[in-house]
Amino acid sequence: MNSKGSWSRVGTLLAVGAINLVFAVSMSAQVEKETATTHGASTKEVSVESGEVVMVEGNDLIIRNDQGQIVHFPNVPNSTKFHVGGQELSVHDLKPGTKLERTITVTTTPKLVTTTETVTGTVWRVTPPTRVILTLEDGTNQQFTIPRGTTFTVDGRQTDANGLRPGMKISATRVVETPMTVVNQHTQITGTAPPPPPPPPAATPILIVVSRPVPAPAPEAAPAPEPEKLPKTGSGVPLIGLVGLLFLGASFGLMMLRKSRFMA
Repeated sequence: MNSKGSWSRVGTLLAVGAINLVFAVSMSAQVEKETATTHGASTKEVSVESGEVVMVEGNDLIIRNDQGQIVHFPNVPNSTKFHVGGQELSVHDLKPGTKLERTITVTTTPKLVTTTETVTGTVWRVTPPTRVILTLEDGTNQQFTIPRGTTFTVDGRQTDANGLRPGMKISATRVVETPMTVVNQHTQITGTAPPPPPPPPAATPILIVVSRPVPAPAPEAAPAPEPEKLPKTGSGVPLIGLVGLLFLGASFGLMMLRKSRFMA
């Protein structure tokens, strides 16, 4: 009777200290789970790279860096934006000669994720030292694996799985601490567009001078030759004789004309 009464009293207690109890089956609503995250101090690392666009073909970008090396960036996503001259450009909008500067900021933040899972139930069967079947609050039975070294506090006494008895109500808690490192990388690409080509020179009026040949002045007409003068040794006697001969012929003609009319 004393033994039975003792276990009756123990069954009303909660076993505390089952920190490392491993749940071997999937948990239902009877398992309470809490997660807490603690962040450590973040560190930042900034690197800057610069270069000049040599060629853009499709989504392939070829750049000459500051060391004069040719760097090929294949399949640059269309979502990658280049901040050039106050505008957001895609890789297709880049022109040869554009100066680019890529700033990469890597932020590393350590954090500790603490997950606490708690299950409360009544011992239905125990198989020391590794297994226990609990009857949960919804009346279902679930089996759990007890890690080696797990201890329970029962009625103020520390005990292991061997101290568990059917009908004992216990609360088991598992705490898992998972250290993690969160790395965030932010890339920003800025640039300067190449200078525009020089404007064409301003139109300069062209003065066309047309020189027409000036006709040569017509040569002056040669003065008419003066009539030859008779030599001073000549005289007018022959001319007078000629005139007299003409008059004589005319008189003879008139006389013959009259004679013919008279005879008629």
